[in-house]
Amino acid sequence: MSSVRAMASTRFVSLFNAKAADSTKTLARAGWSVCFRRNFITSPSRLQSCMSAWVIDQYGTNGVLKFAEEITVPTVNSPSEVMIKVHAASLNPLDISMRGGYGAKFLKLRRDPMSVMDNNNDSEFPLILGRDVSGVVVDCGSEVTHFVPGDEVWAAVPPWKQGSLAEFVTLTEYEVSQKPKLLSHTEAASIPYVANTALSALVNAGGLCRDSSSNKRVLITGGSGGVGTFSIQLLKAWGAHVTVTCSQNAEGLIRGLGADEVVDYTAEDAHEQLGMMEKFDVILDSVGGETEHWAMGLLKPWSGAKYVTLVTPLLFNTDSMGLLGGMFQTGYTLHSKATQNIVSSGVFYRWGFYAPDGPALDEVSKLMDAGKSEVWMVSSVTPLLSPFIVNYKRC
Repeated sequence: MSSVRAMASTRFVSLFNAKAADSTKTLARAGWSVCFRRNFITSPSRLQSCMSAWVIDQYGTNGVLKFAEEITVPTVNSPSEVMIKVHAASLNPLDISMRGGYGAKFLKLRRDPMSVMDNNNDSEFPLILGRDVSGVVVDCGSEVTHFVPGDEVWAAVPPWKQGSLAEFVTLTEYEVSQKPKLLSHTEAASIPYVANTALSALVNAGGLCRDSSSNKRVLITGGSGGVGTFSIQLLKAWGAHVTVTCSQNAEGLIRGLGADEVVDYTAEDAHEQLGMMEKFDVILDSVGGETEHWAMGLLKPWSGAKYVTLVTPLLFNTDSMGLLGGMFQTGYTLHSKATQNIVSSGVFYRWGFYAPDGPALDEVSKLMDAGKSEVWMVSSVTPLLSPFIVNYKRC
């Protein structure tokens, strides 16, 4: 859980095209030193076979990231795909983990199921990172009905697809949404991945929605991160009562987003403070570890309460045990924990995952463009949600 000061240090960095086609600039950010050359394609009529992108050719530390200008341009290969010219893109903590090889075995299988028969360990390279994108549609498949070239859109790029740190990215229309009109591309590029993750956890796993959240009591642990700050605003817009644990330094931010009660998790009596409160209907846990051992007792017993954690062992298990062993162990862990909690207290134990969902982003876009007071902070918080944002923009 990071403090406000730590998050403020992750303010976005915009990179602009230089007037000379071969001009370069150095981005020094969080220990990364990379050189960026700007000679981007600007219209569909000028599409070429290659594009510029930030790629990795192997897993490792910051040194494996490099700028390449000869990456094959993605194309629309299915009737439901759209091709997007990237105006802004951002990184998430998952990208940093993926750079080091986290989830490599499972994500490789998700990209290409036939890779399970392939002994080539490098078939996923070059790999483009970047989970968020905001840009303009430049091409559409024959069955696309919701978008046309020229539409300004935003999306979260699934981790099994080539990312957004490139000039172009191709997604299905069901993963894409119309960008909020009130947000710039740079602002919009820091929202989709955390929004889709929060919505998947709260709606699919937590059973909450606009019509069912009124007066529901929700506890968010580690609420000062990207998913937490987004969830606070969304839940308050839906009428829920929200309690958040965070560090003392982040309390001002969390209260400003609308949290009803805030508990400093570093305080010696933090667990006692929570235990004295009325029990909760849903807990969204973004901390993991020992949290679930003491948090389960904070839920309303035998009332359909749900504990949803975003910290799951799936990718770690498949990395360390292999695909078959890792998935078996993961399934066994989830089954045993779910059974134990439903039998002992009637509490549902669930895992929350990111899920690509364009229609869900449509709802977020409507809230923002409607100027709802509960979500007005989103645009000012967005720079805090990602380590940095790359802005592809003509001077």
